[in-house]
Amino acid sequence: MSRTTLTLATATLLAATALSGAALAQAPATPDAATAAGTAPPPVAEAPAADAGPQQAQEIVVTGNANREGLRKLDASYSISTASAQQIRDVAPISTADLLKIVPGVWVETSGGSVGANVFIRGFPSTGDAPFLTVEMNGSPIFAPSSLSFLEDSSLFRIDDTVERVEVLRGGPSPIFSNGQPGATSNFILKEGTADPHLSLRATYGTEGMYRGDFVAQGPISGDTSYMIGGFYRYSDGLRHTGFTGDLGGQITGSVTHRFDAGKLTVYGRYLDDKNAFYTPMPLIEDGSGKFRTLPGFDARFDTLVGKEIEVTQIETGPSVNGGPTQKKQIDLSNGRGARIYTVGSTFNYDFGAFQVQNNVNFTKGQANTSALFTGSNPQTVAQYLNGRPGSVTYADSGAALTGDQQTIQAGIWSVEKHIESFTDELKLSKEIFTGNTLTLGGYYAHVKDHDIWYLGNNVLLALEPQARVLNASLADGTQLTRNGFTSGATYAVNNAYKSDNIAGYVSDEWKIGQLRLDGGVRVERVKLKGVLENLSTGDLDGNPLTAYNNGATYLNGTYGAARYAKTQVSWTAGADYAFTNQLNGFLRANQGALLPQFDDLRGNATALQNIKPQKARQYEVGLKTSTRFYDVFLTGFYNRFRNLIFQDIINGANVVRFGGSRAYGLEFEGAVRPVQGLQIATRGVIQNGKFKDFGANTGNNVNRQPKFLIAVIPSYTFRTEWGQARLFGTYTHVGNRYADIENQQQLGKYDTLDLGAAIDLNDRFSIQATVENVTNTLALTEGNIRTSGAANANGYFLGRPIFGRHATITAAYKF
Repeated sequence: MSRTTLTLATATLLAATALSGAALAQAPATPDAATAAGTAPPPVAEAPAADAGPQQAQEIVVTGNANREGLRKLDASYSISTASAQQIRDVAPISTADLLKIVPGVWVETSGGSVGANVFIRGFPSTGDAPFLTVEMNGSPIFAPSSLSFLEDSSLFRIDDTVERVEVLRGGPSPIFSNGQPGATSNFILKEGTADPHLSLRATYGTEGMYRGDFVAQGPISGDTSYMIGGFYRYSDGLRHTGFTGDLGGQITGSVTHRFDAGKLTVYGRYLDDKNAFYTPMPLIEDGSGKFRTLPGFDARFDTLVGKEIEVTQIETGPSVNGGPTQKKQIDLSNGRGARIYTVGSTFNYDFGAFQVQNNVNFTKGQANTSALFTGSNPQTVAQYLNGRPGSVTYADSGAALTGDQQTIQAGIWSVEKHIESFTDELKLSKEIFTGNTLTLGGYYAHVKDHDIWYLGNNVLLALEPQARVLNASLADGTQLTRNGFTSGATYAVNNAYKSDNIAGYVSDEWKIGQLRLDGGVRVERVKLKGVLENLSTGDLDGNPLTAYNNGATYLNGTYGAARYAKTQVSWTAGADYAFTNQLNGFLRANQGALLPQFDDLRGNATALQNIKPQKARQYEVGLKTSTRFYDVFLTGFYNRFRNLIFQDIINGANVVRFGGSRAYGLEFEGAVRPVQGLQIATRGVIQNGKFKDFGANTGNNVNRQPKFLIAVIPSYTFRTEWGQARLFGTYTHVGNRYADIENQQQLGKYDTLDLGAAIDLNDRFSIQATVENVTNTLALTEGNIRTSGAANANGYFLGRPIFGRHATITAAYKF
């Protein structure tokens, strides 16, 4: 019996066992905010008093407002989704970014593995990564820039049992506070110490060969001071079969909290050391109508080209010096894309009577490197590769020759080192000017360093098979087309050191007039960027004219240039919320914000800095929120208009920069109905229309990567048995058609998936949960061939990155 089948059987047995017990009488389920977001079924809870309003209406959020005590989610004049620790576990996300699939209007691509996700926000255009997503811990950005090449911020954060909850804000007042993100801000709030000692232990097994342990300990230090410490360690073969360890590492987090009579101080620290397999697009067969199927013997849902034979290789990085060997660097693909970073920070708030103070500080330093195989060109037969020239292609290990009709593929072994450092400090001073009106003055400072060392290209010739073997090729005249399997040296290299300083000041005012709440704010921010960039040369690395593969290699030449940039940006927001009843609110919101230039813009535009402008976004929102014992409805209509967009990619080995604009409008929705005790049917999704504007030939094309229509339906049933409280839940998701490219020539198609889960709390201390992702083993793509501009289905093949095939997890927790 396979591990997948075994865990499927375990989940089924758990559900059947729970169902076999007679369901006992219970109070109606009253979900919190994350349940209304369609995340997962809540535990059964006693219904609130009739005059208290539903639990959802009373939930407090702290992200996106200046009030140190937070604001009722229902009263917020912006879109915000939340998830508690329990609901995060119910979702069973494979990564931090994967959790964001619970948020309407957010499209997440996690088919690359535990890190390196692509995240898109309600029609905001980009070519990948997550430029319009900020990841915060306790209200501070973990890394001040929201995204850099080969680094999106969710890769620097791991979810474990030290997380108390998450709040995800879209648009709204987001351009004013913190780092001024115009898109989405996901704020992960850590658990704090407790007055009584607590210890939680969790063990998790995944069918991909994953073993994980989590722990959290909380307790008092003194009467007003408490501690929290926790973390995880995980081993996994990986969600695709590489033949070596896919994911390995963990983290530890600790905090100390001291409570004053009129405030609180928390100091926290985290050390993360984790490496994760990183999967790039793989070959599939396309029938020409946007439908795909796997190759015989190569199942792209589970297989990958990466294997033991290319796990550790040496790439040539520069020409020989004084007649010596060429300069080389060893690459270990088992390191994948990981992070080794330290994070320390603090949160402080205090009410001095005349005014209130809030201060959030964060410092992060470490490495976030990538060593991975990047595909770029479609498969070719041996005959096509030789292109009519007399020659041969052989296996590098045995020397056996391939026939002319056997399939080959070229892929690059890329090495990217990123040494990062980020310091942020945000200070807020608030004062009630008169009854119902609170004025807040704030300041934000960020200092960031980044040292990048890249070697891209380094293409190697491989047999088209899982865990591919290396091939060599030569011509009859003695010309070597490969050396140790490599068909090229580096095609692009980087050795750049950057620094940036961002200073911002803002003013925000909130005025409550009866049932009407008004708020507005203005932010002025100054950014200064500096870069020292090593120049490139192209030529022969080893001086051997018969070695064709490296005669056009690109390498760093030891000379340097400099780039500087400075800009001031003004952002603003204005919103209104009206409470029709205690359970029904409507809101209006307008804002203008910007994604300010960052280090990659210096690299791509070092000789044309006048072209770099803030990527400006103007947004309008109108929303309706209601929550009762029997239903929840959250609707937000949105319109956004972008100007000065920068699209930067590595295409065919070269850095390509393009400029354009866009507009998008749509409706994001989330809600739930509870027709009978214990039963809930929740939903979330988005309907949107995004088009490029002011973008030359691409004007009028659909904004790439994002579906026009997405819906998830999440039924759940919670009941009591003689063994304890049980829950059954599932998620059906429909994703509409998308285009992988700006030119709208790579159609990715639509798809449907089904996830199932079951859980039982045997008592107050012990619980078990099993989940199965992609039950139907659907083949579906999230990404096309981003290394090629336009159509990419040559020879009947298409390079795409599919979602993972069926996999399951089972987790058990015990609380002391």
